[in-house]
Amino acid sequence: MVTMKVAARSTAFEVEVLDPRSAAEPAGWREFLHRAKLFPVWEYEVLRREAWLAKNPAVLAVLRRGEQVVGAFTVMLCRSWRADDFAPLSVPGGRFRPRWAEAYLWQLSGYPAGVFDERLDDADRREAVRRFERALCAHAGPGLLGVIYRAMNPELLPVLDGRGRMTREIDPIAVLANDYPTVDDWERTLGDGTRKTLRDLREDGDLRTEAASGRQDLDCHELSVMLNAHRARQDERAWAGGQRSRFGGLHMDTRSPIAPSYLDALVRRPDVVTRTYRDGSGRLLGFGTLFDAFGECALHQWAALPGAEGGRTGLYADFYARGVEHMVTNGRRELTAGRAMLENKTALGFGTRSLVSVAVPRPVLGR
Repeated sequence: MVTMKVAARSTAFEVEVLDPRSAAEPAGWREFLHRAKLFPVWEYEVLRREAWLAKNPAVLAVLRRGEQVVGAFTVMLCRSWRADDFAPLSVPGGRFRPRWAEAYLWQLSGYPAGVFDERLDDADRREAVRRFERALCAHAGPGLLGVIYRAMNPELLPVLDGRGRMTREIDPIAVLANDYPTVDDWERTLGDGTRKTLRDLREDGDLRTEAASGRQDLDCHELSVMLNAHRARQDERAWAGGQRSRFGGLHMDTRSPIAPSYLDALVRRPDVVTRTYRDGSGRLLGFGTLFDAFGECALHQWAALPGAEGGRTGLYADFYARGVEHMVTNGRRELTAGRAMLENKTALGFGTRSLVSVAVPRPVLGR
């Protein structure tokens, strides 16, 4: 753990850089989660499991003002996108080995990996970012090449921008505001083809679906195998189509496969709804997870068998439609649905919210 104490106006800022694999949950973290209204991917046990099962384990930077947590970043310390070992306790070459950092909430990539107490103004946040960057440099050592802030909300640009910092727009997140008195009102906005797809799936006598929060009946190994295969197919299509999140034409995918124990930490939670689809024999055809917390919903993971392996065409549309139904019937403010397949989501009424990435080379970190 690295701790830096610096002056910030009339109050002290403190930055802690913690490795969730070995450090205890920081004091005040749970209170901050509720105050900042964060989704379950920020829960400390979830962060711990992610770090232990990652090629590029993330650290958690906690920002304090006095005794209170007022901000946080989750940051992957990346060795190589070709690395094939997991949760390294040390990097060959030590602190001098070239690495870069990514502030990236990759398990929920449409949301920023940096969050602040709403009482901090832009001047406070800008100062906090610079203090965070200096603390990260101290933690990572001289080999740190820079930081990439991925998938940030545009309103954070005044905080992150500056001389020598490179900014670019990336693929936006799909968002649907709850402007519908009933689910029927939403369905009436859909095109004939979309309504037919939904109707055909719901009239399929060989298709079974079940959804609940806190599920105890699922084989998370089965879920992870399906999810990783689905992600591989989706990523291949995205890169072939020129996904805007790449830098300099490089396929810099620093994410890791999803492990069963990570899914296990999520699907058992009361604020996570897991929907499964099976055929008449009980074979798993697809599944998805939905976060429901603090008045908002987010469609999180989704995976399904391809048609060539017996999957159902358009099954994702039913999953999104069920998510809209959950939002409307429970009176949630909005539903988000990730950054992929935006054309398909547009057909279901989703709009988009812009996202940006900011690359900060080592010479200007903390400045």
